[in-house]
Amino acid sequence: MDYRKATIKDLEELVRTRIIVLRAANKLDENADMSEVERQSRDYYKKALADGTHTAYLVYDNDRFIGAGGVSYYRVMPTYHNSRGEKAYIMNMYTAPDYRRKGIAFKTLDLLIQDAKERGITAISLEATDMGRPLYEKYGFVKMNDEMELSV
Repeated sequence: MDYRKATIKDLEELVRTRIIVLRAANKLDENADMSEVERQSRDYYKKALADGTHTAYLVYDNDRFIGAGGVSYYRVMPTYHNSRGEKAYIMNMYTAPDYRRKGIAFKTLDLLIQDAKERGITAISLEATDMGRPLYEKYGFVKMNDEMELSV
């Protein structure tokens, strides 16, 4: 397996894999219109890779794409427990179905977390699907009790 840290040269592959991940996570078929998400994802990656607010890994078996993962960095107001206010958010985790349960996602997650640690990040969060939850729990993530969200 080849774990490659993505660069701007991987822009189209990152966008392509983002759409694969979203289709899988949302159980969307090939007919679902993803053109706006694709356009916005391209814009996101261009900016975030340039300014260092996103790190992504692409995983290949020879030339076949088999997995991905990313971490976005952002800043909130400083708190007592996070005096710099810097946080990380794991996203876009994916492993091709026939490669699952082989440690690929765990290694990808580990690479992303190591990147965050090297930046001095002390708070990393994510949203877990039912399928992904055991992986994150195995790594040490715990369910948050106090966070809330409002969809507007």
